[in-house]
Amino acid sequence: MPQTQAITASAAGTFTLGGDLTVNRLGYGAMRITGPGIWGPPKDKAAAIATLRRAVELGVNFVDTADSYGPYVSEELIAEALYPYPAGFVIATKGGWERPGPGQWTHNASPKHLTEALEGSLKRLRVDRIDVHQLHTPDNAVSFNASMEALAKLQEQGKIRHVGLSNVTREHIERARKIVPIVSVQNRYSFADRESDYILDYCEQNGIAFLPWAPLGQAKKAHDVIEKVAKELSATPLQVALAWLLKRSKVMLPIPGTSSVAHLEENIAAASLELPDAAYKELSAVEPPPASYR
Repeated sequence: MPQTQAITASAAGTFTLGGDLTVNRLGYGAMRITGPGIWGPPKDKAAAIATLRRAVELGVNFVDTADSYGPYVSEELIAEALYPYPAGFVIATKGGWERPGPGQWTHNASPKHLTEALEGSLKRLRVDRIDVHQLHTPDNAVSFNASMEALAKLQEQGKIRHVGLSNVTREHIERARKIVPIVSVQNRYSFADRESDYILDYCEQNGIAFLPWAPLGQAKKAHDVIEKVAKELSATPLQVALAWLLKRSKVMLPIPGTSSVAHLEENIAAASLELPDAAYKELSAVEPPPASYR
């Protein structure tokens, strides 16, 4: 773990969402503080609460969650652990997926459901307005425009400050931006899974934050390379993966998640890890794994 300076998310620099929400560029993803299968309460609630509070102590001021994590559990724990929230603390949540059981996800991005999901998030997070509300994923059974128009209406009502997207194509982003300003896009992305490269480039060109999920490369070759680089830098593979993301683009806002304070500290330490150009290029040269690995 890098020990050259105090562990703090601020070492990653900052990004300003929507022109008015400035956050440190290494955030926290709150999916893993729920139970197995992202269902129900965590096995160790005290550890989940401690992890959330430690994240804030380490300078994390951007947390990503969703109403479907638990469902509801992640949002409830965030409020229990951190409310009243520190000044400048930004919560991004999502709506558009429902949970019939452990490990099960079903689409529902109807305007009615998105409105109900938003109202539920407001109540659970104990706020009057959601800082960033993201469409969790487009729903093939619902008009995408109708979903976005519903979020735009909620923004007009003052219940959403900014709108974001998740699991989308560039076409989705362009269509959404004709209806409502988009401040963030959350897609799967890592040094070994760059399928969303063109979307990241689009976000960079338009000043949109890019929130990568699944930041650690998959498949044996990717792990071999990252373990080699990590050993050379006296760091862990996940720290190297996060450092690569931070170096890849100025709009990158990684949100690694964990329910462990020790793992959280390991992740946030990546904010101060200097990734040499040679190591960055070596990781960038890793070919994406076959689709079967994704």
